[in-house]
Amino acid sequence: MFTDLKASTVAHVIQLSVAPVFFLSGVAVTLSTLVNRLARIVDRGRNLEAMLATRPTEQATAELRIIHTRAQCIHRGITQSVACSLLICFVIATLFVGAVYSLDVAIPVSCLFILALALFAGSMVSFLREIFLATKSLHFTVPEPPAETK
Repeated sequence: MFTDLKASTVAHVIQLSVAPVFFLSGVAVTLSTLVNRLARIVDRGRNLEAMLATRPTEQATAELRIIHTRAQCIHRGITQSVACSLLICFVIATLFVGAVYSLDVAIPVSCLFILALALFAGSMVSFLREIFLATKSLHFTVPEPPAETK
């Protein structure tokens, strides 16, 4: 069962876990950004719904549809980031289990890490899609400069 676990073995596993922990930190920052964007989207959606209840316009309805799609993209990105975080935690746990039981965990760790990277890439694609939708729906009205008087 348990091997003769030494402090040097644990120290080595901790060293191996540093890269996944940095990756986990990066995913946490990404999650924070995604959650903040979702909060802004929800606030804008609620404002649009309130406006539509009092004076419905075609423009507000169209914007609400875009807001809905943006929220779905961010939701997908959050889900993928959280799943990525869980897999990174499983990578670290697997490294420790492998050290405690003297198991070769190279294949499970590699598979978990690759899957975590794929989920993170998916999260970034969802985030990018939401950014595209947000910028596509922008409608700025730039006033004409006043004509020069002579």
